[in-house]
Amino acid sequence: MPSIAQLRVLWSTVPANVQGMVWMGVAGLIFAVFMAIVRHVGSTIPAPETAFLRYAIGLVFISPVFFRMSMADFRQARLKLHLARGILHGIGVMAWFYAMSRIPIAEVTALGFTAPVFAVIGAVIFLGEKVRIRRIIAVMMGLVGAVVILQPGAAAIGPGAIAMLIAAPIFAIADLIAKVLTARESGPAVVAYLSVVITLVTLGPAIYVWQWPTPEEWMWLTVTAALATIGHLCMTEGFRLAEMTAIQPVKFLQLGWSALVGFAVFGEVPAVATWIGAAIIVGSITYIAHREAVARRQGRDSVEPSQSSSSDRG
Repeated sequence: MPSIAQLRVLWSTVPANVQGMVWMGVAGLIFAVFMAIVRHVGSTIPAPETAFLRYAIGLVFISPVFFRMSMADFRQARLKLHLARGILHGIGVMAWFYAMSRIPIAEVTALGFTAPVFAVIGAVIFLGEKVRIRRIIAVMMGLVGAVVILQPGAAAIGPGAIAMLIAAPIFAIADLIAKVLTARESGPAVVAYLSVVITLVTLGPAIYVWQWPTPEEWMWLTVTAALATIGHLCMTEGFRLAEMTAIQPVKFLQLGWSALVGFAVFGEVPAVATWIGAAIIVGSITYIAHREAVARRQGRDSVEPSQSSSSDRG
């Protein structure tokens, strides 16, 4: 039986891209379990309240971040941008939690993959960045993937799917703001401010629909906050170690985890269209990530979404 020290040495010999892919795969599994718990709790607790409690409890888990922030973090903070991002992200999170309570976990995950596609569109509109024809085609293919998943005309598009379609572009805009913020501020500071603002943004809607959770629901809500924090840490480590082009295809593995957990817990069987559409979307964002890597090597601007982005937004 190898010791922990030996395992660490062995792990250090693994290529960085592979390490990053492993971290992203683990993050995807954690997020899939997190989403299943959210779906379970969301059947009895309103979405705004669930979103508020997730972030309010989550503040406890990320409190060490505040203690590590320097005075420079506070002086350099662009509070208006933090507020704008927090408001947008808070609205998106409430829509995401609502979608989680209405449509299969795999479908939420698949539609969440469109956020990087919308980020490219937003970069053109809000940041004035230039996008060449190949990337435009990739964006269009990503949107086609969403249409394949939704199958408009084959059946009525439900409120859960509509909520997710609203959430995805909102998250994309929030990611673009995060990209602007991280140019001058540290990543932990940006995450900390976001958590505080979302807690405040969701407080009002949560009070409006408030119903006291049972002891069991309090336990599950605490678990979701812990899982979301751990998942984001794993995801951040994956972003730190690996190239974007290497980890984008791993997102499809998250769909597999989501489908597996959804089937095991709720008996949900993803439609074939969900798999096909998700494959199209992941293919498009993988190509977009490839073009971002090329742009960075050539010293040009990138429209890559913030590293905090994920198909999980809880």
